[in-house]
Amino acid sequence: MTQQFYVSPEQLMKDRADFARKGIARGRSVVVLTCRDGIALVAENPSPSLHKLGEIYDRIGFAAVGKYNEFESLRQAGVRYADVRGYSYSRDDVSARGLASVYAQSLGSVFTTEGKPFEVELAVAEVGAEPYQDHLYRLTFDGSIADESNYVVMGGQADVVNEALARSWNQDTGFPDAIRTAVGALSATRAPAEPTGTANGSSGYGNPGSAADAGAAPERLGAGLLEVAVLDRNPMSSRGTVRAFRRINTVELDRLLSGPEGD
Repeated sequence: MTQQFYVSPEQLMKDRADFARKGIARGRSVVVLTCRDGIALVAENPSPSLHKLGEIYDRIGFAAVGKYNEFESLRQAGVRYADVRGYSYSRDDVSARGLASVYAQSLGSVFTTEGKPFEVELAVAEVGAEPYQDHLYRLTFDGSIADESNYVVMGGQADVVNEALARSWNQDTGFPDAIRTAVGALSATRAPAEPTGTANGSSGYGNPGSAADAGAAPERLGAGLLEVAVLDRNPMSSRGTVRAFRRINTVELDRLLSGPEGD
């Protein structure tokens, strides 16, 4: 009779966490940041239909990195939760905090009981009437939840993007400047625009840090490689609707990224 193979709980949890982190790190980064006009959500995403950003409820947005099928199922579950709660009680009873708690429970349950953890990282954002009323929640694959302030960076080379964002973020800017700031931070992981010498290892998945080390300017992400949405702080006055979420199309984004004159 063969003896059952034993793995300690500590080693099992560590292996699952390492597996999930590697999967998330392969994804392109997402930035969610607050500003004077509301909350901007910016993702490096060349797909026009497989969205990493979405709307959950009137003033609540969703951003994710990792495996699309996994975070899309979570987004849909969040929409159902918000609709049922808003219909059963009141629309004011639907909050980012409540939604983040539900997501944390689901992610934690999958991480501890299922054979494979979700390879996802989520951000739930709720825009308030004033900047100090904004809420940003970050959720990791194991169900951990953090109440963030100012901005959230997820996926890819988050450390590089976070460092670039820390130098340039300003809460007193409007959406155009905030989006340009986020795009500039995401572009910090890119290779140089066009090396003057030979381009050894110049694939899209090369070492992005080498550009900064060499002092070369990184290639700026274009509108076709980005997915951008905003949560408008005053949607009633600007668009006549209570729904704060709005996607920025490629034409508008290209004009916005062209320079300050897009303001």
